[in-house]
Amino acid sequence: MKKILITGAMGQLGSELTTALRAQYGTDNVIGTDIRRPDESSPLLAGPFEILDVLDGKTMGEIVKKEKVDTIIHLAALLSATAERNPKFAWDINMGGLVNALEVAREFNTQFFTPSSIGAFGPSTPKKNTPQDTIQRPTTIYGVTKVAGELLCDYYFEKFGVDTRGVRFPGLIGYVTPPGGGTTDYAVDIYYDALKKGSYESYIDKGTFMDMMYMPDALDAIIQLMEADPSKLIHRNAFNISAMSFDPEMIAAEIGKHIPGFKMSYNVDPVRQGIANNWPDNIDYSAAIAEWGFKTNYNLETMTADMLEKLRIKLGITDR
Repeated sequence: MKKILITGAMGQLGSELTTALRAQYGTDNVIGTDIRRPDESSPLLAGPFEILDVLDGKTMGEIVKKEKVDTIIHLAALLSATAERNPKFAWDINMGGLVNALEVAREFNTQFFTPSSIGAFGPSTPKKNTPQDTIQRPTTIYGVTKVAGELLCDYYFEKFGVDTRGVRFPGLIGYVTPPGGGTTDYAVDIYYDALKKGSYESYIDKGTFMDMMYMPDALDAIIQLMEADPSKLIHRNAFNISAMSFDPEMIAAEIGKHIPGFKMSYNVDPVRQGIANNWPDNIDYSAAIAEWGFKTNYNLETMTADMLEKLRIKLGITDR
């Protein structure tokens, strides 16, 4: 990767990835894009930034040509819970944007990354130690677009030779940008409320296990995969990856070690709970380890300590 274009740069993942890639590859070599311009105080404006609607493939191609981009990282998408509220719009954004990005990658011969998700699995997928290659029959429009996206990226590699790569992200937990409508967002919200209120009302029910990953590990995973030897990549566009699996009680208990008296209650959202019920409890990511050396640095304990430390600074909170 020498010159990188990121779509959806203002999202939870995109905002942190843009900063991380600029630190590694040079500020001027990473062009952030999104459908609107960020606030003038945003670190995204510390380097090149373009307004881009991913449904406008012509403009995307013009930016790639002008900037001599050799890598496209396509993140723009509607997430699970948000997508369920507007399935047609989710299809248009998630698939229309992806097709445009892949076409630009094909035309300009760029490397290409787009994330899939554990949302690509469904109720008939084995929930325990979910295999890399398994049944995928999701029941959400988000999941449908992710399965279709995995197959489409495989197609562009096989048919046109586009160097497509991707991972199935679990829930991502970070402190820089608020989450954007995913089912796993409770695992971010809980840290904010723990510091602000000393309590949290969970929309995900007790006993609901889901795979998760701390944002620094997610950013490292993208770089690890994009720098990997392509000859060793068998699965390419849908690597299972994860760092931990926990339920709401476990994260609440870990927070309680740092904030005595922290309380959690439940007000279960049937939509997001229904989505979570169809996802794996924990996945097998041995293929990612074998094919490109995937590794993580954070578990629930170390992530919680770091999240609370960073959020205290961000929120200016010293009394919890």
